[in-house]
Amino acid sequence: MAAIILAWKPGIRDGWQPAYPDAVEHVAEAGTFAARWSVGQRRNIPAGTEAWLLLQGRHARGLVGHATVTAEPYSGAGLAAPDDAVNFVDLAVDALLPRGEGIPVDELLARVPGVPWKAVRSSGTVLKAEHEPALRALWAENVLPSGPDPTLPVPGTLPGPAVERVLANRYERDLQARHACMEHHGTSCSACGFNFEAVYGELGHGFIHVHHVVPAALLGPAYELDPITDLVPLCANCHAMAHARADLVSPGELRRILGTSRSVLGDVASPEQEAAWDDARRILEQR
Repeated sequence: MAAIILAWKPGIRDGWQPAYPDAVEHVAEAGTFAARWSVGQRRNIPAGTEAWLLLQGRHARGLVGHATVTAEPYSGAGLAAPDDAVNFVDLAVDALLPRGEGIPVDELLARVPGVPWKAVRSSGTVLKAEHEPALRALWAENVLPSGPDPTLPVPGTLPGPAVERVLANRYERDLQARHACMEHHGTSCSACGFNFEAVYGELGHGFIHVHHVVPAALLGPAYELDPITDLVPLCANCHAMAHARADLVSPGELRRILGTSRSVLGDVASPEQEAAWDDARRILEQR
């Protein structure tokens, strides 16, 4: 399925609801943001299509975000368009950079020269598959995780092991690696079975942390990531517990802990906790 480029021209139309800075903050805090995007008269954009958000205009032009199409094009009649000549798609935005911090167009032209970045005029421009690897690599190099992360060292204190930890953290956030991991393992936590969409509905669609199971001490210049065996999906709680020890807590050990924790006296579990425990026990029995 080919990816597309979605153009945003704030000087003509700023359709972000809420305002763009609020949307950036929402993605940083929640991991995803639901948006509606005009694609003109285009219709052949199936749900699941990957989308790159390109800021246009005189200032700060460049790549500012990444999203997945969650609903194929539908008529704009009754929405922001006066008739049904304009179509819209629904998006789940999973990465959004503040204005001024995107990847500049000049850098895009230099690193991904096969794409006419300056000539993109409308949303829905198809990104050829041959150009996707270079774009993903450029995005991974330039975009660092936003917001505090307990798995990252304090800025300015980077001894050798900490540098390795940052590298592992970047593997966890590499879009291509994340997609390969989730395509193989799904989006339920591999330790407790928690699924964000099952609990939060559409808000949690496609949301899950990805954990790098290889200890930082084993990383080195010759290391090559295998997203199927080296990455596993974990919910936020299990991901934090996996990093509770310097040598990492494996998903299997987390499952064993969860399998015995429900016997603690005096603990009143919620229905969601009961379901998570049942899922953890089921996963443990299958392995």
